[in-house]
Amino acid sequence: MPTITIEPATSDRFEDVEHAFEGGGDGRSCQCQWFTLTNAEWNRTNQAERRDLFEQEMVAGPPPGFVAYVDGEAAGWVRVGPRTVHRRIARTRSIAAATAEPFDDESVWTVSCFVVRKEHRNQGLNARLLDAAVDHARKSGARIIEAYPVDGSAGTHRVNDLYHGLLSTFENAGFREVARHKPDRPIVTLDLA
Repeated sequence: MPTITIEPATSDRFEDVEHAFEGGGDGRSCQCQWFTLTNAEWNRTNQAERRDLFEQEMVAGPPPGFVAYVDGEAAGWVRVGPRTVHRRIARTRSIAAATAEPFDDESVWTVSCFVVRKEHRNQGLNARLLDAAVDHARKSGARIIEAYPVDGSAGTHRVNDLYHGLLSTFENAGFREVARHKPDRPIVTLDLA
């Protein structure tokens, strides 16, 4: 049985997060900046620039997420933080029309993406990462956590499209569906108040 630990993504763990990104999905090219940048900013940046932005974010703190380790190897990542930091969410019309929470409310947090290295999939890392994210949000004063997972039962999806997490993972953690902005894309929330 492997030993799994979950740690905050502090600046000294930057290379560990990069290792997790390199082993699965679009993490390496995205550098977990998709939700923090506007579309125009995204289009003006390349992978190296997004990597620099991500490193600067980690150095400035607070940690923007958590790293999962399997037997000491960085194996996964989750981003969590105030929704106000995730500027693209407010500019995504389908989400903006479907959420009831005001976008300037810093007590509303989001879990926006996951990455798990291919060789460490199917070990429950997303669930463990989500648990750490929820615990962190609660301790940091979040009132609500919102997320935009993929409903795996609604059609077929490429693995790279599952970076939002699966609906079932969020439901198992106590999140409830509050809207559906696309047929396979619910909005889920967890009330921490």
